[in-house]
Amino acid sequence: MEKKTKALIIGLSVACALLVVGLIGFFIYQHNYQKKQAEQNASLEQLAALDKQEMENEYAQFALQYDELKNSVKNDSLLTQLEKEQKRAEDLLQELRSVKSNDAREIARLKRELATVRQVLRTYIRQVDSLQRLNQTHTNERDAARAQYNEATMQISGLNAEKQSLSEKVAVAAQLDATGISISPLKKNGKAAKKTKDINRFAISFSITRNVTAQTGNRTIYVRLTKPGNEVVNASGSFNYENRSLTCSAQKTIEYTGQETRVTVYVPVNEYLSAGTYNAYIFTDGQMIGSGSMSMKK
Repeated sequence: MEKKTKALIIGLSVACALLVVGLIGFFIYQHNYQKKQAEQNASLEQLAALDKQEMENEYAQFALQYDELKNSVKNDSLLTQLEKEQKRAEDLLQELRSVKSNDAREIARLKRELATVRQVLRTYIRQVDSLQRLNQTHTNERDAARAQYNEATMQISGLNAEKQSLSEKVAVAAQLDATGISISPLKKNGKAAKKTKDINRFAISFSITRNVTAQTGNRTIYVRLTKPGNEVVNASGSFNYENRSLTCSAQKTIEYTGQETRVTVYVPVNEYLSAGTYNAYIFTDGQMIGSGSMSMKK
């Protein structure tokens, strides 16, 4: 009896020991499992938070890119569309910021929206880039046309200047010249007068030189004879010279053929003449073509 009791006690002791060991092992396993599970959950939460932050950064970046696109667009219709899409990106960003990182369903939805926003943005980037290239092409064409116009204008100006210069040279070359100018005081009988009181008229003689570039035909010759004190002798008419009207002493119409032509113009005297220097100036075609002088004694 004692042996059976002793065996029973030993069996119970072993069973209790095994039960205790089993319970200890279970609790250790349960602790390790919970710890591992907590670590895994923490890692997943951290990854979800990082993923959410990355999505927020993308939304914010897309909103800024829309700003840049708007600054480079002048088309009102396209600008309105860009503003609409930018607001959509900003609204989705606000939604994302209000969602918890462990809300997998909302995060998944906003991630799909993010993909759509990205695709739409790429479409607008290509559209704006295409418009900018087109505008640049038009700008280049406009600049090329403007350069051609400026070059043509410069060529025309150069031709006009050359033509003007040539015309001036021709005008100078065509100007008549009076040479061999003589002033002869004459008496009433046509003989030379020695004294001023005997002068009845002056004979102003000169030669118009040969000029093949000058226009042929009739020419009106004006003679302006001045006495001492610069008063005009026999002031009897006027003509234009250098945008002003001058008084002449006499005038004569001749036919000029381009060859040397001898001319004599008579200036009558009906006034008092003093001793001194007398000057004769010859004009035609608005130009002074020669001058001469002589002195008279009283």
